[in-house]
Amino acid sequence: MITIKPHHFIDIITSFGTGQRTFEPHPYGHTVHTVSQQILDDADTLLEMELGADDICKPCIHNIDGSCDDTIDISFRPQAPPTKKAWNLLIDQRWCEKLGIRQGDRFSARDFCQRIRERMGDITDIYREVPADRTQKRQANLIKGLDFYLENRVI
Repeated sequence: MITIKPHHFIDIITSFGTGQRTFEPHPYGHTVHTVSQQILDDADTLLEMELGADDICKPCIHNIDGSCDDTIDISFRPQAPPTKKAWNLLIDQRWCEKLGIRQGDRFSARDFCQRIRERMGDITDIYREVPADRTQKRQANLIKGLDFYLENRVI
């Protein structure tokens, strides 16, 4: 089982929509690369929704006692909270509301993708601090990633 923030899972699926299929370790030491590969390899992987530090965050150099001390680039989103912790929580809360999920809910990766596909609609309300053109590109890649994951891969 993988504990995962909703937006981390959605970002992974979005990266599949850009054509990314291989993942390299990051200098921060987080585990996006291994979690992404596990999700890619097994659509039955069990996910548990986590709004705090998840399995990706745990080994990251910015994870200080379960709290992210990283900052974000606010140059293109000046209304966003300046800390990654606050920004991630805001985005995750919006995704939870849109998808009708809560902390601790469990889904297979496949079932969570299906839920996202069915309930996401227009995602500009989730990323309202981000310029619309960036969000439109994100949504297009998320849709492509969902299509790839649910329809075009061998399951």
